[in-house]
Amino acid sequence: MPSTRDIRRRIKSVKNTSQITKAMQMVAASKMRRAQQQALAGRPYAELMNEVLAEVTAGASDFSHPLMEPSGEGKKRALIVVSTDKGLCGALNSNLLREAGKADRDQTVFISAGRKAAQYLARTKRELLAEFSYKDSPEFAEARAISKLAQELFLKGEVSGVDILFTNFVTTLNQHPEIKPFLPVAEITGIKAGVEGSSSQQELKEGSQDFLFEPDAGSVLAELLPHYLNYQMYQILLESKASEHSARMVAMKNATDNANQLIKDLTLEYNKLRQAMITNELLEITSAAMALG
Repeated sequence: MPSTRDIRRRIKSVKNTSQITKAMQMVAASKMRRAQQQALAGRPYAELMNEVLAEVTAGASDFSHPLMEPSGEGKKRALIVVSTDKGLCGALNSNLLREAGKADRDQTVFISAGRKAAQYLARTKRELLAEFSYKDSPEFAEARAISKLAQELFLKGEVSGVDILFTNFVTTLNQHPEIKPFLPVAEITGIKAGVEGSSSQQELKEGSQDFLFEPDAGSVLAELLPHYLNYQMYQILLESKASEHSARMVAMKNATDNANQLIKDLTLEYNKLRQAMITNELLEITSAAMALG
């Protein structure tokens, strides 16, 4: 049976842990608000890019572009895994990497964005072509670097296509892993505009309106495609960061609540043990007094 000293030490230790998790919760909450605002602010532009691409594609029916054509037939397919750099964010990385583990290791090559994905791919001995990192507030240049590598692999015929595995942000309490086709671009025409979970999703209406393109739809599409892919990657990084900070805030809040509950339980146990010790002492004093009486 633990002594009162042992219980006091445990209470002090749990209080220290609670202070740490509370501080981490506050930091994550601050970062979460900023990341969510960035992700939500980028969705309308991503939706508009999808609409414009659909309209231009419909207006340039006879146009062909290397990014829209199947490449590297029979080659492996590339998977970009977007994870976090740090842990302590609940089951977010576990759920994401579980989906990555379902990919056929013999028919898939991997590109990681985030330290956790790189560590998992190295540990499971999968073919890792490149490793990227990105900041708490992702920059467009970081997304462009990842997108550029994917486009180069596809254009050179080294891979037959590219997919992206990331954690999609829906709400503060709801984030789930999702695989999104990236290349060839023909595979993503006709999908819902924006990122799943956006309240303003709408079906693309190809050819619903007539537009006049200058100099022509093909030239506009050739310039638009690389930027479209770069921005899609950027939006995915924003969604991943919003998911990460949301999951970490919730995880730290749960840890703080559990620590506070444990403190209450230990304090109750301490008081019961102390009361029992006092009762025993009183009984000993009373017994001694009766024996002398």
